[in-house]
Amino acid sequence: MSARFIQPGRTIDYTPSAAVKAGDVVIIGELVGIAPRDIEAGMLGAVDLEGVFEFPKDTKAISAGAKVYWSGTAATADANDGSTGSPTAYTQIGHAVAAALAGDGVVRVKIG
Repeated sequence: MSARFIQPGRTIDYTPSAAVKAGDVVIIGELVGIAPRDIEAGMLGAVDLEGVFEFPKDTKAISAGAKVYWSGTAATADANDGSTGSPTAYTQIGHAVAAALAGDGVVRVKIG
């Protein structure tokens, strides 16, 4: 059987078990998505899988081009993968497209 085209893949359908707000980070296995609008629990919506998004970050500096990870518990982006001093490794969400200093509250990340 050959592959059959379904959709371009910039966004995918998503039905959350709990309500999702616009801008929420949605982790589906190793996929990282961003909800472009609110989605009610149990209702079909969509999440963006590609693009550059601004994420809240922790207090560490992040270099341009560095891998960036998501700490779901703290709801922050981090240059650390969470494997040191953390019971669960963080999910890689993409790469920083610009440097973020330690005092910056956000980092811009290319997902997808």
